[in-house]
Amino acid sequence: MPKITIGNLDELKQWVGKEVATSDWLSVDQDRIDRFADATGDHQWIHVDPVRAKAESPFGATIAHGYLTLSLIPHLMLETLDVQGGRMSINYGLNRVRFSAPVRSGDRIRARFTLASLEDIPGGIQYAWHVLVEIEGQHKPACAAEMIARRYV
Repeated sequence: MPKITIGNLDELKQWVGKEVATSDWLSVDQDRIDRFADATGDHQWIHVDPVRAKAESPFGATIAHGYLTLSLIPHLMLETLDVQGGRMSINYGLNRVRFSAPVRSGDRIRARFTLASLEDIPGGIQYAWHVLVEIEGQHKPACAAEMIARRYV
């Protein structure tokens, strides 16, 4: 999908309540899962042992950590959306995070971004995005979350 550019923060305000962008598909392969396990110290077999996961897991394969899926949201957003104006953005928090379906090794995911709210704060704006992470070929999403960020001008 082409990258969406929003020229300034005033232009962003007109997107409140609307879906702004959908990312391209991103492969979540075993190497990515293993590197996340190494980074976090979470080496539970359901994530890092393909042979055991195939034999014992109800999913028939290793699955990505839920927090790996969640951590990919900023990457998917930056690849998809360019909001101009302001000198920096910071993550402020998350609300209503749910992991409703497993992401199996080899699955492809993408994210849909809807601007839920935008408010002025001292020195900038605070905005919340409803994010839905979809799995290619699956009806149920992998993750739904509200991501809150602040952008300073």
